[in-house]
Amino acid sequence: MERRRFGNTDLMVSTIGLGCYGMSGAYGPADDAESISTIRCALDLGANFLDTSASYGKGHNHRLIGEAIRRRRHDVVIHSKSGSPRDGSSDAARGGGDPRYLRQVCEESLKNLGIETLDIFCMSRVDPNVPVEESVGGMAELVNEGKTRFISLSECSAESLRRASAVHPLASVQMEYSLFSRDAEEQGQIKACKELGVPMMAYAVLGRGMLSAAVPKVGEMAADDIRAQLPRFHSANVEKNLGLRSALETIARGKNATLAQLSIAWPMAQGSRAGAFIVPIPGAKSRKHLEENVRAADIVLTADDLAEIDRIVPPRAASGTRYPIGQMHRLNL
Repeated sequence: MERRRFGNTDLMVSTIGLGCYGMSGAYGPADDAESISTIRCALDLGANFLDTSASYGKGHNHRLIGEAIRRRRHDVVIHSKSGSPRDGSSDAARGGGDPRYLRQVCEESLKNLGIETLDIFCMSRVDPNVPVEESVGGMAELVNEGKTRFISLSECSAESLRRASAVHPLASVQMEYSLFSRDAEEQGQIKACKELGVPMMAYAVLGRGMLSAAVPKVGEMAADDIRAQLPRFHSANVEKNLGLRSALETIARGKNATLAQLSIAWPMAQGSRAGAFIVPIPGAKSRKHLEENVRAADIVLTADDLAEIDRIVPPRAASGTRYPIGQMHRLNL
């Protein structure tokens, strides 16, 4: 797989990464042995960019990756998010942007991963109670101490991205960006990324399964499947969203691709159109789905293709918010 220099860093990353969230039970049960094999398969196929978080499975995801990359540390680029303090935890009084919390979670991440230095350490959400400059200043200290090589932000506003970059260079910004979630266009994050030369990592490019696999009904989902809480999967919204999906499948067939592959190729093409480097990080917890996903790198979407996709799924076409209403206030800060 093609690799490109990641923005202003010296990291060379695959043009499609691997999101590891689902390997820790986010979308129902996962098999650890198959997850480890999937990560190793990704490296064998040249997909060297892994996205994880300290909050995924309360450290399970990090330990899983640590096992998978043992003796292959130099083959992989790890982007690890901080997560946020959980209610009821000893850290709940601190916001996720408190430099003390960020230091603690970075050090715990290194221990669970079994490595000495992260490639990129990311603050999961901008803390409304802590100036972003203070949070980034604390993360910069972690760079100076060799605990992480680079730092990044997730789900921040374009303004926060610019303010943070004035304190310390950012390796990237991570945003939910997909055929069903185009906020980063309307809110200006993609424009800011272009201006600053900062790549954007696009997560949930498969719409949390809505744009790839068969979609189970909420009542049929596993107890630990987070989609049961997401409005887009609720009965009031899902039928409309499946109708959009059906129209997109027609385009995919015309490209001799699966819907999942079209959904992964689209943000890459959008980045090229906007003059920004966008790296999709689709999730996979099996080698079969991983192999399907990485083949999206071979799909070329023309200007006519993109125009037709815009007609079918313009911004805000999907029905339902991408997170529960109570969590939407943590975005675009």
